[in-house]
Amino acid sequence: MIEQSDSKIAEAILAMCIELAQTGGRRALAGRIAGLQQVGTKTTSTDMVTEFDKATEKYIVTEILSRRPNDSVIGEEGGSHAGSSGYTWCIDPIDGTTNFLYALPGWSVSIGVSDKIGPLAGVVYIPPLDETFTAIRGHGAFLNNKRIHCNDKTDIAQALVSTGFSYSPEQRTIQSKRVAKFIHKIRDIRRLGAASIDICFVACGRLDAYFEENLHQWDTAAAELIALESGVKSGNFSGGPSSPQEILIASPKIFDQLSQLITSSSSLDEHNHHPKP
Repeated sequence: MIEQSDSKIAEAILAMCIELAQTGGRRALAGRIAGLQQVGTKTTSTDMVTEFDKATEKYIVTEILSRRPNDSVIGEEGGSHAGSSGYTWCIDPIDGTTNFLYALPGWSVSIGVSDKIGPLAGVVYIPPLDETFTAIRGHGAFLNNKRIHCNDKTDIAQALVSTGFSYSPEQRTIQSKRVAKFIHKIRDIRRLGAASIDICFVACGRLDAYFEENLHQWDTAAAELIALESGVKSGNFSGGPSSPQEILIASPKIFDQLSQLITSSSSLDEHNHHPKP
């Protein structure tokens, strides 16, 4: 919970997150509609990056540093800055770049801010849907300013579960085999292609759970706070502390059931496999 004296700071930071995410996201959407000119790859041939990933991050980072020059910044596309204020901004300018590339609606601008205690404020804005998910630590989660809560699912057999797959072809094969081992024990699987959106969809009840591994902090910095404020349980696949390396987000009453399904379906090959950098 935030102390009263810090509440105004958190609210101001959240308002700034919303402004930057929405402005950057709307510019990227307009650019995508006009057409892409520069499309490249990063870690693998399927890890895409466009001129709008870079332009959106440049806009957001420039605005942060002009208004709050003492804050730290971590950006997916390299826009980083070491500050001294104790506040750190974590930016994913376009989460779901492959969806963006194909003009699918499942991409977002994600901005999370942490203080010395931990995640403080987060925004995930989905431009094609004009949906803004927000949260401040201890103050609940919201979608377009309306309070949201996760589902109260109790039966894993009725759970709609989302996941994601690695950019590494070898790792994708291992992950898909794991899902195949337990897909008959849940309602169904979804693979939407953007971690921040998956997590926010659990927060608002469009999904019952989500799990993935080998992510980065900018994938989850905003969305996990939003989900926790909606009432979800978060952890790694075994129920320990979550991290971008391994995260499971679920309605609290099915968390342990899904954790057991995931861990029991993981092969020895998977445990011995080295994750992507």
